[in-house]
Amino acid sequence: MTSNQDTKVTEADWYVEVARQRRLGPILAVAMLVCVPGLVFPATVLANVMSSGGARYAVGVAWMVVLFVPIDVFILRLLNRQNKKSNAVITVVTRQLGEAAERADSEAGQRDRQARRQKFESRLANALEMAEGEPEVIAVIEQALTIATPESPVELLLADDSHAHLVRMATASPTSEPPGCSVDSPDRCPAARRAQTQHFSDSQALDACPKLRDRPQGPLSAVCVPVPIMGRTVGVIHATGPRLARLPDDNLADLGTLAALAGARIGLLRVMAETLLQAATDSLTGLPNRRSFQQQLTVMRRASTTLSLAMADLDHFKTLNDTYGHDTGDRALLLFAQVLRDSLRAPDLLCRHGGEEFVIAFPACTADNARVALDSVRARLDAATTVAGLPKYTVSFGVIEAAASEDLPGLIGRADAALYDAKHHGRDQVVVHDHTGRAASPSAPAREVPDQRGQATVAPA
Repeated sequence: MTSNQDTKVTEADWYVEVARQRRLGPILAVAMLVCVPGLVFPATVLANVMSSGGARYAVGVAWMVVLFVPIDVFILRLLNRQNKKSNAVITVVTRQLGEAAERADSEAGQRDRQARRQKFESRLANALEMAEGEPEVIAVIEQALTIATPESPVELLLADDSHAHLVRMATASPTSEPPGCSVDSPDRCPAARRAQTQHFSDSQALDACPKLRDRPQGPLSAVCVPVPIMGRTVGVIHATGPRLARLPDDNLADLGTLAALAGARIGLLRVMAETLLQAATDSLTGLPNRRSFQQQLTVMRRASTTLSLAMADLDHFKTLNDTYGHDTGDRALLLFAQVLRDSLRAPDLLCRHGGEEFVIAFPACTADNARVALDSVRARLDAATTVAGLPKYTVSFGVIEAAASEDLPGLIGRADAALYDAKHHGRDQVVVHDHTGRAASPSAPAREVPDQRGQATVAPA
């Protein structure tokens, strides 16, 4: 049995050595009992031959010693060899126990780290799932960055809607100072461009990211973890540390988990937002569709006591389509929607009601004030068609002022009746109906007049 590093001792080997050690003692004791009396006779014979009288006893003892020495040497060598075997087994067992203890400690540490990472991942996934919008997701990410890298400055850079610019969205730092990466585009970030985590141990190294040089903190180390959204890298988590330092593997694993989960959640929210936007808007003009208009108008009526509603219809739109083609008709609709956006107030609610019909809600606005605003739209549309190179076309409006208890179908019906009057009386005008359905005087073709600031506004002629 040897004690080299490759020797393996099993439990059976250990028990064999223990049993052998136990048997050796009785065997040697019996051997001693047999050998000692057996040596007395030859020692006595030799003593009688070589001496006489009392001296023969001393000579006999001497011969006993001489004759016992080889036996003693044999026994000692036997004991020594057995001890070496036992010591070798003990040494190997001790080494194996030590290695087993180290492995157990290492595995326990790995299990603890894995359990901690799994707990972090589970809590992070739960927090991100509860976040309803990107601002809440960013708040969760900022808190998670503090947990993932408590001793390192770290920041999240995320692409905007155009995917052309990186914006710092979240930071965490023990010194309250963010890492301060100056990269401004995903295409200019090595980690985002390669879609791989990048380690830089020395910002002054030849192959270090150029954006790490000349930082106010001086030479440093960094790690950059790409953030994928729907299979496309649109952001990066950037953490820095002392020069030549390396972020611990556990912290790096947490950043990777955060990048994956945060990217997935942001991507899902963006897809949902885009889907909802498509479901709520008209695909051609980008204005709210009828369903979205109804929902927003319900909220608007709760907040405003005065509300005016207008129905708009492009005049002779079928003729425009038939004469110049549907592409020209679509351009006309787009242009009118843009003129509405540019001419009316931010709180005013616009809607493409269907075909060439539009609905406009004016919160906190009387019908007469709505008439003035719509006359301005008519004038601007006339100028816009010239600039856009489109055939001249006009628009008619019907306006009503809502009663407090009136429902939306009733409002639409009264506004549509006012629009019918505008069409019936020559088109290209604004007709206002009161609560009884009577029409006020329709607006005449609009003219521009200077306001008190010297700017041109439109008023009825």
